Amino acid sequence: MGNKRVKTSMLRSSLLLSLCAVVTMAFGGPAVFAAKAGSTTNTANTYSQQLKVSPVRTDITINAGSTGTVRTIITNITSSPITVQPIENDFVAGGEEGQPALILSPDSYAPSHSLKRFMKPLANVTIPPQASMPVTVSIVVPAAAQAGGYFGALRFAPVLGDGATGSTSVALGESVASLILMTVPGPTVEQLTLTNFEVQQDGSSASNFRNPNDLSLFVRFENKGNLQEVPFGQMYVQKGKKILYTYNFNQAKPQSEILPDSFRRWNIPLKGMGKFGKYTVGAIITYGTKGQSIDISKTIWIIPTAYILVTLLAVGVLVVLIGGTWIFLKSYKRRILKSSHRRY
Repeated sequence: MGNKRVKTSMLRSSLLLSLCAVVTMAFGGPAVFAAKAGSTTNTANTYSQQLKVSPVRTDITINAGSTGTVRTIITNITSSPITVQPIENDFVAGGEEGQPALILSPDSYAPSHSLKRFMKPLANVTIPPQASMPVTVSIVVPAAAQAGGYFGALRFAPVLGDGATGSTSVALGESVASLILMTVPGPTVEQLTLTNFEVQQDGSSASNFRNPNDLSLFVRFENKGNLQEVPFGQMYVQKGKKILYTYNFNQAKPQSEILPDSFRRWNIPLKGMGKFGKYTVGAIITYGTKGQSIDISKTIWIIPTAYILVTLLAVGVLVVLIGGTWIFLKSYKRRILKSSHRRY
């Protein structure tokens, strides 16, 4: 039972470290991930290994019934040679902020859109110190493959050896990876829905605010199609007919993608608004192979608390004046009636 718990703990740690590595590399630019290994029972030295992979993401199109290749460069930054094992994994959306979740089990595949099934296994690679090695993986797409998107990762894990016993192991939690997003052309379903378009302040959505500080636009998409989608376009802030602020949405390369059967969200800072007024926050978003578009806008008000208090005070004074006038006129009418009765 104790060994089982240890193995489970090691597997969870491996999963967490691998996921962190992939997230950093895929969405934070070229990254270096340090792989650390401790001493074995027969060796006292401790060493660290550093690897870098490029590109962190590859987008490729392969026709059904054809074979394509993806070339990845793995770099050894240390002064010692490193042997790495290329490992092929599927991944799925790990959240709504673009985190990929690797499926690390060697016998498991993604429930749909699995690229691992098409990737040919690779042999270990030894990288000299301070050098780079190209690694090319072949992707064989069956003729019967359905059109759409397929997703996987090519991961590189250091092979750790025990010089005394000749045994080796793979540091699964100490790996770097390159994501691969493949498209098989053909009749695909492209259905991207904008589920949320809300102006927020401190995480709360509203249509009126006391000040323009830290306002942001919360947008959330759902991809109901079978192809990865790249929404992009422009957000804007407008007052009357004047554009006060524009934001280029998802136009930097590489663009963020939304996997099929998943959601993705963004929080976009809003600027250019004054301390008072009526504003329009809008967006023109394009996606898909046919240039589908989403055009949406929302009206918000910025009204400072002082303005509200002054308005309430003015309304209160007006109510008092109207009420006082009505009471005065009613009393005056009564006096006139009494005066007329006395005369007669």
